[in-house]
Amino acid sequence: MARMRVSPVTALIVGAITAIMDTTIVAVGLPALVESLHAGIGTIQWVTTGYLLALALSIPFVSWAQTRFGGKRLWLVALGIFVAASTLCACSWNADALIAFRILQGLGGGVMLPLMATLAMQGIEPAKMARTMASVSLPAAVGPIVAPVLGGIVLAWLDWRWLFLINVPIGVVGLLLAWLSLPDDRPGPATTRPRVDIVGAVLLVPALAGLLYGLSNAHQTGGFTRTDVLVPGVAGLALLAGFVGWAVRRGGAALVDIRLFRVRSVRASSIALIFLGAALFSGTFLLPLYFQSLRGNSALQAGLLLIPQGVGSLAARWAAGRLVERFGARAVAIASFLVVIVATIPFAFAGTTTNLWLLGAVLFLRGLGLGTVFIPVMTVAYVDIPRADMPHASAIVRIAQQLGGAFGTAVIAVVLAAYLSHGNPTTAFNAAFGWSIGISAVALVSALLLPARQAQPVAPTRPAEAS
Repeated sequence: MARMRVSPVTALIVGAITAIMDTTIVAVGLPALVESLHAGIGTIQWVTTGYLLALALSIPFVSWAQTRFGGKRLWLVALGIFVAASTLCACSWNADALIAFRILQGLGGGVMLPLMATLAMQGIEPAKMARTMASVSLPAAVGPIVAPVLGGIVLAWLDWRWLFLINVPIGVVGLLLAWLSLPDDRPGPATTRPRVDIVGAVLLVPALAGLLYGLSNAHQTGGFTRTDVLVPGVAGLALLAGFVGWAVRRGGAALVDIRLFRVRSVRASSIALIFLGAALFSGTFLLPLYFQSLRGNSALQAGLLLIPQGVGSLAARWAAGRLVERFGARAVAIASFLVVIVATIPFAFAGTTTNLWLLGAVLFLRGLGLGTVFIPVMTVAYVDIPRADMPHASAIVRIAQQLGGAFGTAVIAVVLAAYLSHGNPTTAFNAAFGWSIGISAVALVSALLLPARQAQPVAPTRPAEAS
């Protein structure tokens, strides 16, 4: 029987879409989980928080694991863990079991996200990187936007367990496609297998945990002045500083090779991704709340009202790669951030009776901007480095995006809560959207750091030799 012919990029997209959607799809189901599992909202919140923490904490190990075991084997194991954990989540008998299985799910998903970009970009020549990134970043751009829609539909007609079961058939197909299409890149018998950087892990993993956990608590009363925000946050920053000092001494043997920050394109991409993550996730947090809390729409209605943004993001993928090739990363990123800003302004003046057709139109434009801006910002991280350094670059940019997303969401949550405690809800949401616009404006400024044109292919030098 003839083998199915599927491109590796297609196989990666099919597998990764489940992990990326799960970062937001469960959020719309938290009220249903509170009722079904008879647990408080503080406990159920860990269904989301635990997943996001596990997702972030597994990222630093991906470059080491890929070098030691091979990208294909690592992908199949990570996706297999994610599918198995999704099944276990659907079978959960109480909140504690669901949280534990969600953490396992996050560990698999955290490996998949940076590995997907690495496997796609390592086999592509620089001239084709923008179009490849347009394809491979599709789940990252569309998933957080489509997931609330899908979650609302599931909760309207099915049980909450289908929020997890929906991953299983997609994941099984992804496993089959990956097994058939990904090249076998296992290291040979004579290949030196690197040891994991234990000291680096002891410093970096709790650093990320402290920062992300602290930011996740900022939405509660007291905001950034809370003890459970300041203590883990400051400790996380101190450990992160310690990791930087250690990694500089370790060089290429570090858990994450931070020498890549010497390469301008990696440095610029990482900075821009911090603010892009903040802009994307702050809007993903705020928009469903606007429709549900302020306008009184159900979860399903809110999801359906957000469809134009998902359609815009999807439509952007057809042209984004070509635009980057023609006009360069910097110009496309700046123009895309401008579109996001302009399309968010109407929400800073919207109320309970604002015309939904107008909001649908600007959401479509916002989706176009967000869908396009991912391509130049992500692509430039890979164009000036050799193939062997791409796993470390993937870890760096993914960590930057996760931290930026957590920070942006925390800022918007604090602003919204502060205004809700002192004013009417419409004013509170207008102010929160105003801050979201400000975050997007900072992201636009950060895009000025991106190279104007795509670099030419580089020789396989180490980052210490790059300028």
